[in-house]
Amino acid sequence: MASNQVVKEQVLVNPLQQRAESPRAELLSLYQHAEYYGKAKVIKSAWQSFGLAAFAGAFIALAFVFYITVTTGSDGSWGLVRLAGGLAFSLGLMLVVICGGELFTSTVLSSVAWAQKLVTTRDLIKCWARVYLGNLIGAVIMLSLIMSARMYELDGGQWGINALKIAQHKLHHSWGQAFALGVLCNMLVCLGVWMTFSSRDALTKAILLMLPVAMFVSSGFEHSIANLFMVPLGITIHQFADPAWFEALNISRDTFADLTLSNFIFSNLIPVTLGNIVGGGVFVGLGYWLIEKSDQSANASFTHRVPKLETSAQIHQIPTSGVLIKMPKTIKKLSVKDLMDPTPLTLSSELSVYAALSLLAENECRSAPVLDEKKRLLGFISQQDLLRSLWSEEFARGVSCKVSDLMQTEVMTLSPQDSVAELIELMVVDRSKLFPVNEQGILTGNTFKSYEERLRSASPNKPSVFPVLDNGLLCGVITREAIAKKVCDIYRV
Repeated sequence: MASNQVVKEQVLVNPLQQRAESPRAELLSLYQHAEYYGKAKVIKSAWQSFGLAAFAGAFIALAFVFYITVTTGSDGSWGLVRLAGGLAFSLGLMLVVICGGELFTSTVLSSVAWAQKLVTTRDLIKCWARVYLGNLIGAVIMLSLIMSARMYELDGGQWGINALKIAQHKLHHSWGQAFALGVLCNMLVCLGVWMTFSSRDALTKAILLMLPVAMFVSSGFEHSIANLFMVPLGITIHQFADPAWFEALNISRDTFADLTLSNFIFSNLIPVTLGNIVGGGVFVGLGYWLIEKSDQSANASFTHRVPKLETSAQIHQIPTSGVLIKMPKTIKKLSVKDLMDPTPLTLSSELSVYAALSLLAENECRSAPVLDEKKRLLGFISQQDLLRSLWSEEFARGVSCKVSDLMQTEVMTLSPQDSVAELIELMVVDRSKLFPVNEQGILTGNTFKSYEERLRSASPNKPSVFPVLDNGLLCGVITREAIAKKVCDIYRV
């Protein structure tokens, strides 16, 4: 087939696999993941979002239980004890990211999607509100379980005293100090989550989260959702622990009299929550957005690079065997332009794996070409490619892959003038298997098989759909189904 072409892709395909190529490419990749991450959170169904938020609140509460346990009764170095507690607390964010959860402090990264006008202000605020409420419900449930288990009696009551001291310390910050600690905390939380966008491996994500979380916890930064569990835990122990418990520890209940709900809400929760929004949503989310928007030319150079078409690079030569000579003229005279679909389904490289799979399914297409805005071919994507990606992520919700990450970028193409008869042979027969001879015409196989036996095993590894290019631009696709239909029409009695 004299005009068969191979498209050699020069576009930046998967920055996660080619991140060594350019620091700018890495920045762009993570930023694009953040856009999808933020939009996915906002458009998620309300009940699903709320349920996952409740789980996240419970995960963070469990992490604080771990922190209290690790730091109770420790006589070692102040810094090392807090580091151990911080590493223990990182379990909470690991559970949120890997098991799935909607945590308010990471959800504020949806400010990136809002800045890009992918979501409305109203939807953004509704998302933040339901996630915050869900986190509160999860924290309250865990608080009830921890109190019912009387964990505050561990280590002769030292566990409970440690919890009281931690909760009380959080109420001794000034309003401005609490706000600043909230900013610092969520900068680290969101940067930790941002780093996880660089990997799809669960273990790698867990490791990436450990140090940012350990730093903010050991440094005493303030996390609003953690405080939704920790301070109410202190208030509950103060209010409901048996007086004999305090007496046994030789501690007056009045020592913790400032542990009240009003002190918690106005002196801690409000400034810390606002600080978390500024630290994660503004400093990290909008900060990267401003960097991204400040260099449109650099952005274009990485996101809109197009393939170079080598129209004569690799040609599939079809040896003449007399088969085409004997074909009916009705088939032999057909060209690709006679059977191609001139208005095929095409996809954008920026589509998510879910959106692309949905479009293919709705249009009953197994695959589709991927084009840029000028109808230039960037690659080819199939349902198999998309389903394989979802399978590799165990069909978890929120997979961040895009079509550009998964599409095939070395694509065999045709021209409108190519012969359909030669295309049929290319699609259905591997001549090297059918006629296993060397250049001198000598049989290369060790055993003799009949023509019929060789024909049954001569299936080629070729696509069933081919893009058709005219002057480097897509003008249609031709499928095996279209060819089969035409053959049926010809031979219909």
